[in-house]
Amino acid sequence: MLKDNLLLDSTRPFSDAPNKHIGCPEHSSEGVPSSWYALRVSYSRELKVQKALDALGVKTFVPMMWKRCPVNSDRKLVPAVGNLCFAYSTRTALEDFIRGYGEASPVHFYWDRTANRPLTVPDKAMNDFITVASTLDEDIVYVTEISAKLREGQTVMVKDGPFKGVEGKVVRIRKSRRILVELPGMLAVATTYIDPVNLEII
Repeated sequence: MLKDNLLLDSTRPFSDAPNKHIGCPEHSSEGVPSSWYALRVSYSRELKVQKALDALGVKTFVPMMWKRCPVNSDRKLVPAVGNLCFAYSTRTALEDFIRGYGEASPVHFYWDRTANRPLTVPDKAMNDFITVASTLDEDIVYVTEISAKLREGQTVMVKDGPFKGVEGKVVRIRKSRRILVELPGMLAVATTYIDPVNLEII
């Protein structure tokens, strides 16, 4: 479960964001390759952090979903997973960005306790996750990493349609067959229904 257990200063303005350009090249000037890092952002500031990183030339992704207003049924896009922003850069560059906010920084790395380093997501898994999440289909389901482990199935690749090329596990959620795309150690997103004819076992 994605849970923010850090007590941070919710009054610190985001105008204090670092102004150093960190960019998102494939490699840093020292030859260190960029990776997808998962950032923990406190107090529902995911979009503000994303905007600050975008302004610095960093490739980012925040999963979004449609939410209906209970009063007038209007829809608006909101973050689908609280306190989460993905950034494609180097560890050093993102550490500089985080330090730029000072001791009360609202941004921290998700941590891989097994490897004792910031959690990174493989490019293929992240690209598949973005492909599924970016459709903004209201039938898409986000699943915690713990829940995902309870559903085991064959690994397949989608051959056609909006999810073409996506690889994941076959699961049944809400009485329909879907493909579960996992970000190891974090969460997963399940596609909408996919006809078996469009699946290839790998």
